[in-house]
Amino acid sequence: MTGLYYGGDYNPEQWPPEVWKDDVALMRQAGVNLATVGVFAWSSLEPEPGRYEFGWLDQVMDLLADGGVQVDLATPTASPPPWFSLAHPDALPVRADGVRLTHGSRDTYCACAPAYREAAAGIARALGERYAGHPALAMWHVHNEYGTVCHCDHAASSFRRWLLARYGDLDRLNAAWTTAFWSQGYSSWEEIRPPRATQYLVNPTQALDFRRFWSDELLAAFREQKEILRGFTPELPVTTNFVFGAWVPVDHARWAAEVDLVAIDHYPGDAGRGAEEQTAFGADLARSWAGGRPWLLMEQAAGAVNTGTRSHTKEPGRMTRHSLAHIARGSKGALFFQWRASRGGAEMWHSALVPHAGADSRRFREVVEFGAVLPRIAEVDGSAVQAEVAVLWDAEAWWAMQGTHLPSSELDYLAAVQAAHRQVWAAGVGVDLPGPAADLSSYRLVVVPSLYLVSAEAAASIARYVEGGGHVLVTYFSGIVNEDAQVWLGGYPGAFAELLGVRVEEFHPVAEVELASGARGRVWSEDVQLTGAEVIDRYAGGVLDGSPAVTRNFSGDGVAWYVSTQLEDDAYRALLEQAMRGAGIELPDLPDGVELVRRQADGTTWTFLINHGDAEAVVPASGRELLSGADVSGRLVLPAGGQAVVRS
Repeated sequence: MTGLYYGGDYNPEQWPPEVWKDDVALMRQAGVNLATVGVFAWSSLEPEPGRYEFGWLDQVMDLLADGGVQVDLATPTASPPPWFSLAHPDALPVRADGVRLTHGSRDTYCACAPAYREAAAGIARALGERYAGHPALAMWHVHNEYGTVCHCDHAASSFRRWLLARYGDLDRLNAAWTTAFWSQGYSSWEEIRPPRATQYLVNPTQALDFRRFWSDELLAAFREQKEILRGFTPELPVTTNFVFGAWVPVDHARWAAEVDLVAIDHYPGDAGRGAEEQTAFGADLARSWAGGRPWLLMEQAAGAVNTGTRSHTKEPGRMTRHSLAHIARGSKGALFFQWRASRGGAEMWHSALVPHAGADSRRFREVVEFGAVLPRIAEVDGSAVQAEVAVLWDAEAWWAMQGTHLPSSELDYLAAVQAAHRQVWAAGVGVDLPGPAADLSSYRLVVVPSLYLVSAEAAASIARYVEGGGHVLVTYFSGIVNEDAQVWLGGYPGAFAELLGVRVEEFHPVAEVELASGARGRVWSEDVQLTGAEVIDRYAGGVLDGSPAVTRNFSGDGVAWYVSTQLEDDAYRALLEQAMRGAGIELPDLPDGVELVRRQADGTTWTFLINHGDAEAVVPASGRELLSGADVSGRLVLPAGGQAVVRS
């Protein structure tokens, strides 16, 4: 399929057949061309073990095909039906405190349970046999939002097998886990359990390995279904939707090579400007996982931002701006959860393209308007996003900081990465989020925010990048532990100390700290000693008065900055802009609130401009503005909440 995808999750099993024809007619009106079908339909498809009811899905698939809507057909394995849980109670998930959960929600399964894996393979095989060759079928969608964890005996057995493959013998495991501490030394594999609830602190390396294990185990479950479907339709792409969150034990960067199309679900949790920052972050992360291959925004909310305590209705135009921000960063379109808002069920208040008010609504009119816009910018598909800055992201570093007792409970790896990304985003500079071991040679500046866990190989790779002429900016609490979550000895930031030309003996967690320049820091400070670096800024007042706070070291042909506190946004952005200019990056002159992304292909540049502000903004631009079809010569006026795509 060429062009950009538009549509989302369609759950016809929730509605009587007379609604289906209306749905397809409304999809045509809105310009929808792709619907994800069947994600949570297992009990409707297989009401009893081995008895399939495909008649309703046959009708839906035929209606969609006749209406020009292609189908991303899902395997419904994220929600086993009640009969499965009744027949296989041992496949129900067990929490870390030993409580076995009961049926009644989604994700009530343990992916390590043989009965679950067999049942999941069975429904995937039945769907493949039935719908291979159907004219509506464009893509397979395996499962939904992999991330469910279990601590049952099935999981324990699988965890032990994984550990044996990773370490080879108990001596290596005991050394990696530092089991000499608190008398945890293991003398047989049978003694090892998942990190269940215990008297005090869990072993941090055991907790980290359990996350690693679940990422690999869930990937194995995905592969099983993928191979079944591939056998029926080798020509069709197979994907799953990545979900991002602190609870998710999936290393999406590693999973990306296993899917034919990286697909993400993205739901900002901030009702203010933070929603736009989070949208850009999620899209840049997805593109980085895809590594230059296509990716797709598989789910977003059409009409609300849920902050966790309340639902904030998206203002007119905000749905369009969020969708366009994803497409600007490489998405092959914009899909939503869901098509029609449910009348009942646990997510009846989740927003949808067709709200409870129906098609005669502000929401659906905006859906139709955006559907008309997409074909005008379809030519950007296949072009590459221009990124001169890399902000390193590593799931294992995040997990390691979550699974141990830190010197300050306010240390937050994700927040540190997002803070770095936010400053580059606000400056209008393209940014990728590669892993620490990635090839960094194409970037002018690499930011390393609070990379707590880093291997010797990754640290050496970053050092080579700098020695070869690269510029790097490392922030506090980086390079602290190795891949076994054991401290790099000899002074902090151990893995990066030589590169940065500094040595830290002691940490000083703080509420707030002032610097000589007038900048302010929060959460953290360090007693920095110079071993070759020069001082850019110093602490002012307190026990660290006069001590280096921000340093710069010249290593080989490159430059390595170190920031030993969590700078507030204004100071952080000023410092990063200084580092970007020093790295040869030209910063665009943008009004506050205007987002800029550039894509290029074969000598053509497409500049996406989105005004998130409340006032009109004027930006320099020349070329053809695709949304309006107007020519722009040197100056473009963006109304409040407006957007433009300029081809030049």
